[in-house]
Amino acid sequence: MAGHLVLCSCAGSQTLDADGLSTATGRTCSRVHDALCLAAPDVVARAFADVDTIMACGQEAEALTALAQEVGAPAPRFTDIRDRAGWGGGDPMPKQAALLAEAALTPPEPRVLDVVSEGLCLIVGPADLALAAATRLQDALTVTVLLSEGADAPQDRRFDAVSGRICRASGALGGFEITLDALRQIDPSGAEITFGAPRDGAKSHCDVILDLTGGTPLFPAHHKRDGYLRPDPKNPLAVADAVLEASQMVGTFEKVLHVRTEPSLCAHSRAGITGCTNCLDLCPTGAILPDGDHVTIDPMACAGCGACSSVCPSGAVSYDAPPVDDIFRRIEVLARTFRKHGVTPTLLVHDDYGREMIALSARHGGGLPDHAVPLHLPAIAVFGHAEMMAALGAGFARVDILPSPQTERDPINGQIMLANALAGRDAVRLAEVADPDALEHATGEAFSPVDYDTILPLGTRRQVTRVAAATMHDDTPVLPLPKGAPYGAVIVDTDACTLCLSCVSLCPSGALMDNPDRPELRFQEDACLQCGLCASLCPETAITLQPQLNLSPDALSPRILNQEEPAECVECGKPFGVASTIERIAGMLADKHPMFGAEKARMIRMCDTCRVNAMAHSTDNPFQSKPRPKTRTSDDYLN
Repeated sequence: MAGHLVLCSCAGSQTLDADGLSTATGRTCSRVHDALCLAAPDVVARAFADVDTIMACGQEAEALTALAQEVGAPAPRFTDIRDRAGWGGGDPMPKQAALLAEAALTPPEPRVLDVVSEGLCLIVGPADLALAAATRLQDALTVTVLLSEGADAPQDRRFDAVSGRICRASGALGGFEITLDALRQIDPSGAEITFGAPRDGAKSHCDVILDLTGGTPLFPAHHKRDGYLRPDPKNPLAVADAVLEASQMVGTFEKVLHVRTEPSLCAHSRAGITGCTNCLDLCPTGAILPDGDHVTIDPMACAGCGACSSVCPSGAVSYDAPPVDDIFRRIEVLARTFRKHGVTPTLLVHDDYGREMIALSARHGGGLPDHAVPLHLPAIAVFGHAEMMAALGAGFARVDILPSPQTERDPINGQIMLANALAGRDAVRLAEVADPDALEHATGEAFSPVDYDTILPLGTRRQVTRVAAATMHDDTPVLPLPKGAPYGAVIVDTDACTLCLSCVSLCPSGALMDNPDRPELRFQEDACLQCGLCASLCPETAITLQPQLNLSPDALSPRILNQEEPAECVECGKPFGVASTIERIAGMLADKHPMFGAEKARMIRMCDTCRVNAMAHSTDNPFQSKPRPKTRTSDDYLN
């Protein structure tokens, strides 16, 4: 047995099969407690005596941890099976077993970055609000008030004050950079404090910004920008909450690094030609910027929405909190454990907002149906088409996605459309519900059981997608996909293609290849990202893209898109270039250009080595220098 399992029936309000859960999870379960959170300390000590213990209660985690510390018992891990699987009706054991099996997985530690805030606070807004907020914050922070142009200078010297307007702002908590025009600083000399002369282009830095203007935010998706507080100035309670929050933003904080990048895989651009812009188009905070042939992500501006990871076709940007392979592993464990003890589950993907709605449904309604298995993620948009296909391939009959009011819908809707095209049915849905009753109805709708062999979702997102689609479509070799899909074929107009192979040299994934021995353009469909670079740079406009997923084995091997006979050197016979191209050039230049008349035209049909030799030994070479003087010898001097 691996570890210990502690169960509590919550005053007998839920049904728990201790033997079944113990068998399903491989963990010993001594007894089912009635109300462990109200039990005596010695009972808690015995329950948590094992070092590796999982407590199947999330609500009382804090209280039970304190009790464990009080009696010197090891603190257990906690997971909620009460709200998520205790009161949904039917047989809750398969879902409870699945949730406990998921809880037994060891989550990876996120990468973090230390952010230091020294408490430099800039308050922007009308004089009455800004000065009142500055008065409340002056003891906790180093405050500067930015008043609008034309405002009178405050006579209070307990904090600094300036006037002007912000023309540019960047950064985040602990590292804001502000550019101001018409900046006027305090002039304390004289009988009355006034503002000095204005100047443009002034730069300043601060750690926290409290924006009380109520106008246009300084940042896109401002609610996701750490250190930028923008309450409604007409709501005194919201302003007071923002002032209190700002007063706590002093010290060292841990910023989670949400995404990981691999620049060598990025298909953003090559040779100055733009290809993939998926992540740039979707980033709500503007944290992603072009950086040469790839993109760079500002970790301080990144809010961790995960949309960039779900739309990246190459894996150059991947979510890292948690990593994609950890999400695959959780999906597989949930599906496998449920199906082992139940029939067919559905998956409900949610964030913190969804967790609260599930809890309300359990406590004041009927709870989630017994087949609906919840999967909590820190951000909904990270669950892209690959994760959806992994869930369907692992054995979930349907995937319901529950967004929060702040969740961007466009990235998720695009991924749902792609996943449904790959699945060949409407297997993934966006649950736009506003109350727990509607959530129960949406997740309880009828569905068809899975009738295909399940998969083990291992590998990259592209690999998992391909394997999942293949197991769902035994008799469909090619799946048509919507425009913009990261899978597809390259169609070449052989009449227009001159086999210049410029597309080969710039293909970021190596899907387009040449043949070093013959003039050939080869293509491996499985590697194509549909970034569009080849079509954009083709000088003959001979390339078009066709979104599709080819499930046949042919997609895994190179195939010839265009080929021609090689030209042979008229001097040495070595193959070089494309025969049709050489003949076309010869026809255009021979006897029609002063540089290519008579014998010179023959050089067009020579390889590079022979051409150099012919030019070097020609008698009328326009680049030929004067004959070198004869070398003197001893005989010359003796004579």
